[in-house]
Amino acid sequence: MPNANPVAIVTGASRGIGRAIAVRLARDGYAVAVNYHSNRQAADEAIREIEQAGGAAIAVQADVGQSADRQRLIEETLTRYGRLDCLVNNAGITSVGRKDLLDATEESWDTVFATNLKGPFFLAQLAARQMIALIDSVKIPQGTIVNVSSISAYAVSTNRADYCMAKAAMQMMTWLLADRLAEHKINVYEVCPGVIASDMTAPVKEKYDQLIADGLSPIRRWGQPEDVASAVAMLAAGQLPFSTGERLNIDGGFHIRRL
Repeated sequence: MPNANPVAIVTGASRGIGRAIAVRLARDGYAVAVNYHSNRQAADEAIREIEQAGGAAIAVQADVGQSADRQRLIEETLTRYGRLDCLVNNAGITSVGRKDLLDATEESWDTVFATNLKGPFFLAQLAARQMIALIDSVKIPQGTIVNVSSISAYAVSTNRADYCMAKAAMQMMTWLLADRLAEHKINVYEVCPGVIASDMTAPVKEKYDQLIADGLSPIRRWGQPEDVASAVAMLAAGQLPFSTGERLNIDGGFHIRRL
C-alpha cells in the first residue's frame, strides 16, 4: 500500500544543506529517505530531528557515485513507502585537496564527477522511471526533481576546476531532464546556493567573512542551510507549476553583475 503522504529522497541528507532540506520537507508532510554516504550517526540524528517534529523518515546508506548503491536507494525507498514524488540531488563533494588547476589530478576529477554529476544524472534517471510508472498508474499526481548546484557553476575558482565544471554541467542536465520529462508531469529545477554556512565552507570561513563584509553579495550575510531548504520546499510543493528547467539562485544576490 503506497504511503498516503508524498515521499522524497534527499541525497547527502545527514548534514548541512541536505539535512535542512530533509527536515523541511518532513515538516511539510513528506516522508523522507535520508541518504548518507558514511556517517550513520549524523543520519540517525537527522532522523530523530524529523521524528521529534512529527515526521517520518528512514536512513539509507548509498554512495551516489556507485550504480548498485543508487539502485538500492531507490528500491529501499519504494519498499518502505511504496511511492516516490520528489528527488533532491544534493550530495556533493568539493575538489579533493583544492589544487590549482595546473596541479589537478585525474583521481580528483573522477571522484568529483562521479559524486557531483554522474551520480545525480543516473539517480534522476532511475527516479524518473519510477515516477512515470507511478503517475501513469495514478498513484502520484506529479513528480519533482531538484538538482542542488552552486554559484561555482558560473563563478571561477581555479583551485577547484573539477568542482566548477561538474556544477556547470548540472544546468544542462537540468534542462535535458526538464525537456524530456515535462510530458510525464515531472518538473525539474536547479537550485544554486551561494556562500552557505556548512562544514564544506568552514575551512574558508575567515575568507568569506571578509568577502561578505566587503559586499560580495547585496545581502551581506552568510546564507543558511534553511535558506536553501525553503527554496526546495517551494518547488516540491508545486508552487511553480508553469515552470521547469529553471535555476533559482539562493545566493544573496551574488549573481547580479555590478559595477
